[in-house]
Amino acid sequence: MSNALKKEMTSPSAEQHILSVENLDKSFGSVKILKDINVAIEPGDFLVLVGPSGCGKSTLLNCIAGLEKATGGDIRIGGRSMNGVSPKDRDIAMVFQSYALYPTMTVGKNITFGMKVRGVPEAEQQRKLNEVATLLQIEHLLDRKPSQLSGGQRQRVAMGRALVRDPQLFLFDEPLSNLDAKLRVEMRTEIKRLHQTLGASIVYVTHDQIEAMTLATKIVVMKDGIIQQVGTPNEIYNQPANMFVADFMGSPSMNLIPAQVEKVGGTAKISITRPDMDDIVLDFDREIKGLTDTRKSVILGLRPENITDSANQHITKGQVADCRVDVVEPAGSDTFVVTNLGGKQVTARLNADAQITAGETANFAFDLSKASVFEPESGARIA
Repeated sequence: MSNALKKEMTSPSAEQHILSVENLDKSFGSVKILKDINVAIEPGDFLVLVGPSGCGKSTLLNCIAGLEKATGGDIRIGGRSMNGVSPKDRDIAMVFQSYALYPTMTVGKNITFGMKVRGVPEAEQQRKLNEVATLLQIEHLLDRKPSQLSGGQRQRVAMGRALVRDPQLFLFDEPLSNLDAKLRVEMRTEIKRLHQTLGASIVYVTHDQIEAMTLATKIVVMKDGIIQQVGTPNEIYNQPANMFVADFMGSPSMNLIPAQVEKVGGTAKISITRPDMDDIVLDFDREIKGLTDTRKSVILGLRPENITDSANQHITKGQVADCRVDVVEPAGSDTFVVTNLGGKQVTARLNADAQITAGETANFAFDLSKASVFEPESGARIA
């Protein structure tokens, strides 16, 4: 990768947002799809838009690309408003789920076609083709047709066609959803490597929360056209803004356990019911919003790795309690165990060699140092 191409990829001033979406609304007739969207990224950021099907993430990407016209608000790329600017003049490159390759052209011609249309000199076309082909490790494929390529190879060609444009902003629309599970993991690594090599600014749409967590420098979690939370992968995972984010992000997802909390001698005590046993009472050493001297119903959020077997506990501040084991699920590097707490099925993550059997009672350690507490009615985080 030449310094010239890398410089072209990162040319905007670091003082300005490469992308800024302000108060964006989008409606189709009377149906409001996007509702007051506000998000911005700096040059070199990898922003992932994630959420369930129908949440509006692809519509937001299409508005950024200019393929859909926003109903209200503003989109700025490189500090310039995109109101009335056509997609071809937005200095963006888009990689689609379907690859969108020309079947009668070779790989090389697919990659250089856009440059040819724009009148780029042939020597420059060849230079950029060689650089991108080397970067993507597809030099040996340049004379083949798309029909002779695997899914992963086609996706590399689609990315190569975007890379030679030297845009300010790359837009990826679920580019890995047509690939099998193993290839998805490989291509995820390739995209991560590309981002680190180029320092490119990327907006990436996916419904796969693992893709979001592994690729992003910043994640936007969406639901019903509304942004639920914007943050780093660490913030989204460890400090979810509400129960939707807590449940959606993470695999297995966060355990959301109905509980009661009260102050006892200045310390918050969280009580959780167990079938045919006394309640588990756990100390919680952080402030809970709205907690008075009155007992309060809450939802305790605990990731599976924060509930483990006490014999092999690697966690700090572990508080132990007996729980009945309902299901044991060996998963290679881990063993997942399902128990019943607060009237719900709760998943614990144990060591791979944990000696545990369904139907028995086992001693579990609970680490509340990274626990979340939510309001049951609104779902909002209160600790």
